[in-house]
Amino acid sequence: MSSLRFDVAPTPLEYFAALVADDAHFSQLEAAVAVAQDDKPDLDVQGVLAEIDGLAANLKQRIAADTAPLPRLRYLNRYFFQELGFAGNVNDYYDPANSYLHRVLATRRGIPITLALLYIEIAQQIGLEARGVSFPGHFLIKIKMPQGEVLIDPFNGRSLSRDDLEERIAPYRRRHGLPTESELPLGLFLQSAPGRAVLARLLRNLKEIHRSAEDWSRLHAVMQRLVLLLPDDWEERRDRGLVRAELGDAEGALQDLSAYLEHCPGADDARAIDERIGELRAAGRPLLH
Repeated sequence: MSSLRFDVAPTPLEYFAALVADDAHFSQLEAAVAVAQDDKPDLDVQGVLAEIDGLAANLKQRIAADTAPLPRLRYLNRYFFQELGFAGNVNDYYDPANSYLHRVLATRRGIPITLALLYIEIAQQIGLEARGVSFPGHFLIKIKMPQGEVLIDPFNGRSLSRDDLEERIAPYRRRHGLPTESELPLGLFLQSAPGRAVLARLLRNLKEIHRSAEDWSRLHAVMQRLVLLLPDDWEERRDRGLVRAELGDAEGALQDLSAYLEHCPGADDARAIDERIGELRAAGRPLLH
């Protein structure tokens, strides 16, 4: 449960800002649940966290204290993927609800990153060392075992071999012109993802969904969170400025776009952004009589 205390009820954005304010007290799961307040402002975040705790407690009470890590992992996989029935939403992968943890809990369907967040929380509560991995194209789970690490696909619960991982990374290497395994080892793609990076990936999934739909209002709400989460990522500030321009907020757009140019004067799109700033300023001038 949250350790945050407020004198008055915060807005959803203020609440999120407090959750991600510093890395020392970063609340990954709580912040991920709170993302859905853009769609459901009255969401009971603490209630959702309590529901997750309940799922973990139900499994924990079935496992003897001296159970070794590997049997614990088997118990967890059977519980999460078979008994509870969590799986990837193959029928509607790009539904924004797949990024909202309270909806994933209700439907038992999600995308890799939201399924992983739930799985990791339950794993940690039953004594397993689990972390998220921002693998290209597909978020994964890494479990530390005495005999080595186990990589799991949260979409279907499958354990992935080295050959599986190499097969998955090959298209990404080709697309980006990256060196082969001998020059750029697979292990570099399997590092544990910090909480801030996990949350950024979750929000960027929503960002792409709303941008594709040209849903500027929902996109702006996501951009607000990304800028709070990544205050030094000036490309996110630029993107918020462009969305603000679409929404008719010329003043806010000018602030964001100007900040981007100030911090990234040599960016490839600097000229285009400077032209957009000129357009916004021109549009705001009063007519002469």
